[in-house]
Amino acid sequence: MPATEPQSQPSRPFTLAGLSMRDLLASCAAAEAVSTPPRLPDPGLVNERAERAERAERVDHPRAA
Repeated sequence: MPATEPQSQPSRPFTLAGLSMRDLLASCAAAEAVSTPPRLPDPGLVNERAERAERAERVDHPRAA
């Protein structure tokens, strides 16, 4: 019996891991966001929040009397 070559299937786009470019880019962005250390708070905002807290403590409430 002569050796026959199998019928070739229509070519499909080659995908290495079955991952779309959108998914790949999203995973890279997520990995970067997770691996980046948190930023230090803005010193001006920290001082402003502390001043607000102090003012709130100094306000006399009617129920406190």
